[in-house]
Amino acid sequence: MKIVAAYLLVILGGNPNPSADDIRSILESVGAEAEDKRINHFLTEVKGKDITEVIAAGWEKFASVPSGGSVAAIGVAAPGSGGAGGAPAAEEPKKEEKVEEKEESDEVKLPVFPSCKFLFPT
Repeated sequence: MKIVAAYLLVILGGNPNPSADDIRSILESVGAEAEDKRINHFLTEVKGKDITEVIAAGWEKFASVPSGGSVAAIGVAAPGSGGAGGAPAAEEPKKEEKVEEKEESDEVKLPVFPSCKFLFPT
């Protein structure tokens, strides 16, 4: 990702055809390791392609990646059940009783300065 980010920074800087040296200089300026093999591989993959088309193709691929929302339930046999009969029913989580603590006031207590008047604009 750091190579892609550096490549995009060079393009945003006005250079439509970044070289390996351009990418390397950006990575080194922030203390990141610049791996020549990866930089050259990336440059061969994007050579001759319009960056907007590359980004659009990436968004299409990214849209197919699941991103949470639902979690698949995995049934695990309970110890001693012998594994027969499939997955056991999910146990209800135990309800913990919470002891209600006295809530502290949100007010900030400041020392009183009788000789000073605080006027706030309205």
